[in-house]
Amino acid sequence: MATKIKTRFFCQECGYETAKWLGQCPGCKAWNSLVEEPVSVTAGGKEKKQVLSGVQSAPAVLNEISMEEERRTETGMGELDRVLGGGIVTGSLTLVGGDPGIGKSTLLLQMCRNLSLKKQHILYVSGEESLRQIKMRAMRIGDFSDTLELFCETNLNRIEEVIQQKKPQIVIIDSIQTMYNEAVSAAPGSVSQVRESTGVLLRLAKGLGISIFIVGHVTKEGTVAGPRVLEHMVDTVLYFEGDRHASYRILRGVKNRFGSTDEIGVFEMRQEGLTEVLNPSEFMLNGRPAGASGSVVSCSMEGTRPMLTEIQALVCHSNFGIPRRQTTGTDFNRVNLLMAVLEKRLGMQIGGCDAYVNLAGGIRITEPAIDLGIVMAIMSSFKNSPVPEGVVAFGEVGLSGEVRAVSMAEQRVREAQKLGFTTCILPQVCLEKMPKISGIRLVGVRSVADAAREL
Repeated sequence: MATKIKTRFFCQECGYETAKWLGQCPGCKAWNSLVEEPVSVTAGGKEKKQVLSGVQSAPAVLNEISMEEERRTETGMGELDRVLGGGIVTGSLTLVGGDPGIGKSTLLLQMCRNLSLKKQHILYVSGEESLRQIKMRAMRIGDFSDTLELFCETNLNRIEEVIQQKKPQIVIIDSIQTMYNEAVSAAPGSVSQVRESTGVLLRLAKGLGISIFIVGHVTKEGTVAGPRVLEHMVDTVLYFEGDRHASYRILRGVKNRFGSTDEIGVFEMRQEGLTEVLNPSEFMLNGRPAGASGSVVSCSMEGTRPMLTEIQALVCHSNFGIPRRQTTGTDFNRVNLLMAVLEKRLGMQIGGCDAYVNLAGGIRITEPAIDLGIVMAIMSSFKNSPVPEGVVAFGEVGLSGEVRAVSMAEQRVREAQKLGFTTCILPQVCLEKMPKISGIRLVGVRSVADAAREL
């Protein structure tokens, strides 16, 4: 039957489809997110839809399903295995997103090198780089075995044929925005193409038991470009974060069907590629000033890993009618709230002062456990009184000025003790349940007034 082309409007956030343009998406309530794309229609008026379902199977009784431990393959990179939940699960579909030039392709190529040395059959499909460009990057990383095959192609139908013919164990798609499906008339990178192409890869991963990694570009808001439904289709979503001008990178899992989403992996970008940072606390505290006011070390938890971070604050009288507030690495509204608590509960006249709060190293933390560290840094800068050396503080601060308990307090204290800190200021509730730890003095506080007395 002959086909004719008509256009539909798709939401870039959730994939909602409508026949006319709307200012607000009825599905996700996002504004100005609908884009127009062509759709192939048969002469009978029915849209062509690609069948993406796998082999049909009969319904199964829940109690009759055998529970077998999923097979995992270690990547040879401990930080990547931590975020994945212990390794690569066979038949999984993983989406890796990040800013351009952040190191996504380098990370996956290093993973391919480690797996190829274990004689794993890997197919690296690139739609953005030539074979020579990939070879130049691979020469900086190290030697590869013959089990890694490179394929430069953007036609997903051709890629599907090669995967079914070669049957590799690991497949890398770099990137999904460059792939196009011949059954979809839209342009590569459009909502329809990204969604349908991911559906084809999902069917291949589940049907053939192949672990597939997809590289996804991100928008200016920091989310993966394309419909939000793309993140719902895959098993794992990883974001590679960090400042391009800084040396470290953070791999964060925001979705993981086979493990925790709270873990992070820390890497350092070097000439030979990405190097794992086994002790992020020591790395973040490198170069901390001695005897400077407004500098306090606090401890946050990233999954099961405690991480010490330096919090810097600068408070000075404003020369304008409206004081300026600025934060880097933490929530702006949270800092304003804590300053209001100090002014109300301690009588500190900081309402007319400029305030700048920075988490050194460029890391971003929103955990409430660093509230006490922010409060102490602001007090130290306002009074121009340095915090004594060897002090670390953590705890959540409420609107009444109370210091509330935080989770996993013992792990935070042991991390501080391991790095040589001699005093830890923590909530009194946590101190009452804390076992005795040698080599560090524990000070429990019930309110910000108690913390101020410790300064």
